[in-house]
Amino acid sequence: MPTPDALIPPARYAPLRRIRQLALAGVALVGLGIAACSTSTNPSSGSSAVPAASATVKIGMIYPRTGPLSAYGEEYRQGLEAGLAFVTHGTGKVDGKQIEVDWKDGAGNPSQAVSQAKTLIGQGYKILAGPADSAVALQVAAVAAQNKVLFISGPAAVDQITGINRYTFRSGRQTWQDVKTAAAIMDAPAGKHVLVFAQDYAFGQANAAAVKAVLGAEGAHVTNLLVPLTTTDFTPFAQKITNAKPDLLFVAWAGTSAYPMWNTLDQQGIFDHTTVVTGLGNVATYGAYGPATTKLRFLSYYFPDAPDNAVNAAMKDLITKAGGTPDLFSPDGFVAAQMIAHAVEATQGSGDVDGMIKALEGWSFDAPKGRQTIRASDHAMLQPEYVAKLVRQGNGYTPELVKTVSAEAIAPPVAGK
Repeated sequence: MPTPDALIPPARYAPLRRIRQLALAGVALVGLGIAACSTSTNPSSGSSAVPAASATVKIGMIYPRTGPLSAYGEEYRQGLEAGLAFVTHGTGKVDGKQIEVDWKDGAGNPSQAVSQAKTLIGQGYKILAGPADSAVALQVAAVAAQNKVLFISGPAAVDQITGINRYTFRSGRQTWQDVKTAAAIMDAPAGKHVLVFAQDYAFGQANAAAVKAVLGAEGAHVTNLLVPLTTTDFTPFAQKITNAKPDLLFVAWAGTSAYPMWNTLDQQGIFDHTTVVTGLGNVATYGAYGPATTKLRFLSYYFPDAPDNAVNAAMKDLITKAGGTPDLFSPDGFVAAQMIAHAVEATQGSGDVDGMIKALEGWSFDAPKGRQTIRASDHAMLQPEYVAKLVRQGNGYTPELVKTVSAEAIAPPVAGK
């Protein structure tokens, strides 16, 4: 996974090279990230010398540059910068307004992210986006509603973000859609014991709740085994899985502890007597499953070769030419850029939050994963997902598409109903 320091684009995107140079100097990212940025910047306090407000739209991006989900944050950042290049045709402007992006490191810390959100709002930012951590996204959503600004959550998957308030949208998927995709690849669940093995925080808890809601409604007996985020020894939990004798083990995991977790499950023989379903992670995780890799069944939110369409091809091309790697959460950043551009264009960059909300509600558009729709009633992002398997390629593995599950087949229930 390339780091921000390694993202040096070709001459075609020379302004983005300037942005990277500013970041390396410890200066907050101010500017589009692809095209010309404002004339001067101040340190990462968020203040900046910019043209008149009428000529600039400011976006506050709170994402995990550091912390356990930093890899996801980097994927999101690369996707957003590619998306802005795509929607602005390299000009850095939407409807004549310069797009100014200020990146803040939330580091997966809700209190830190909330403080950053309040600071950005106090500086006049009307659009916030970016969190990958579900707990962070929920807190920022509350701040957005209190201050009546637009908030576009990033890779954070917790279902509660959908319908939480009228100011909050999401550019990625939600847990319900993942679980529905898993249901599409397993045998009839009625009468079977499904054990959810997940981390004990918002993301894992949301997966447990979604599995119970989706598979439980189809007759499965669902139980949970939730693990503290600080866990380093997974052997006791592997023994509990063995003792439970589930027909299906649904694993919901994120972050750097995935590798030792999978190794422990393999060493303890879990794959020998239990069917295991999990989400396909980012490229860096493809080798994390050990000898059991080909025994796993994967639901996939996205991998670069799954969709076959012009927008996906453009996103991959832009990220690659900028020195990055298309990956799991690249579409979340790209789609956020599409949403921001649509909202800004619809309101002529006036900062009219109500107008931006109205523009996004019910909007259908072509995204890297294909046709997506923002459901007007609760802002759910309706989109397809995939079933995949990992196949051996050289010394590693690569994902292979098994089937595409339509947006309609995995549409979550309307929030609040």
